[in-house]
Amino acid sequence: MKTLVFRPFLSMLFCLGIPVFLLAPISGRAQTVSSATEKVDQISLVGLSLNVPIEGKFVEKEWETLVKSYGKVATGRNGVYKIPAANIPALSNEPLNVASRVSTERNKATVFVAVDKGNADYVKPGSPMYDQVETLLKDFAERTRINYDIKLADDSFQEAQRKQDKLVKQSEKLVRDLERNKKEKDNLVKRMDENARELEQLQRDTETNKTDRESAAKELEVKKQALEAARVKLPK
Repeated sequence: MKTLVFRPFLSMLFCLGIPVFLLAPISGRAQTVSSATEKVDQISLVGLSLNVPIEGKFVEKEWETLVKSYGKVATGRNGVYKIPAANIPALSNEPLNVASRVSTERNKATVFVAVDKGNADYVKPGSPMYDQVETLLKDFAERTRINYDIKLADDSFQEAQRKQDKLVKQSEKLVRDLERNKKEKDNLVKRMDENARELEQLQRDTETNKTDRESAAKELEVKKQALEAARVKLPK
């Protein structure tokens, strides 16, 4: 079943333009957890550290979500997260005092976690709980990478969706402009036809007017001659 789900996911990534060969090494890379001592709120603590080679801010957000599932979290500056009475069944049935710090850079993050079993008895190499804390960090890193791969795919999908929406709107506008242009053309053709008919009528009217003017001029000349003939008959 995993194969059947994974193949469509890869196909989707390919269609969205995400190089699968870039995503695969991230998800499949083995993680190395090391013991470390780090200052958390100016106090040196013994714990475990893990480097996660993806966007630092994303890693910190994922870590914050995880630690909040363990209980009430007190956050501090510079990526510090403390859970005074953490409920972590994968590690212990008893509450644990957990302090952690996420150091972020643009393309990577370092997660440090110190687990106090009680009375400042911190988990370190050789402790019975060391392997469980190591596994917790590795599982976190793997889930974070998977979520980051999904984020990349979703970002690309959203970008493709925005591009598609823009093209659809352009297409709709082009259709409207085409219809408007067609109506304008039809109106122009109609006006040209009307103009042609009007021109023909004006030409006919002009010819008629010319004939009428010639007839009127002849009639005027006849009337003028008649007037002059009548005046001649007046007694002198």
